[in-house]
Amino acid sequence: RVLLFDERGRLLLIRGHDWGKADRSWWFTVGGGLEPGEDARAGAAREALEETGISLEPGELEGPVAERSAIFDFALRTVRQDELFFVAHVEARELDTSGQTAWEVQLLDEYRWWDLTELEAAQEGGATLYPGELVGLARGVVGGWDGVVRRLEDQRD
Repeated sequence: RVLLFDERGRLLLIRGHDWGKADRSWWFTVGGGLEPGEDARAGAAREALEETGISLEPGELEGPVAERSAIFDFALRTVRQDELFFVAHVEARELDTSGQTAWEVQLLDEYRWWDLTELEAAQEGGATLYPGELVGLARGVVGGWDGVVRRLEDQRD
């Protein structure tokens, strides 16, 4: 997964929903699953390109800055996902979503560059973020990474 910040310190997030549940949505970072034989850093760069059109070299990603395991229901099944979070800084730009997979086209609803104060207020107002500790994690790395890999709470999303 990638915490993708622009030059103003805003975090790019995606709002999506599950199959048949468009009324239940959540915000999450760019990123997703790995291809067979792909390492996490290369997978994060590939996912950023597919989902946003932003091209990153794996070496441009800092981290991993955090890790977590999550169990959640998605696409009518229960999934366990082990996640590594990387950081990248880019200039804000219009996104190109033409590289999305067919299911991403159906399930990803909105992209937004979030100011962290506004994101925190949205979460306090009821917006669902994954991981739940996203605002704190983002605040801890937006200005630079200290080299510590944070272990986020395992959670049932």
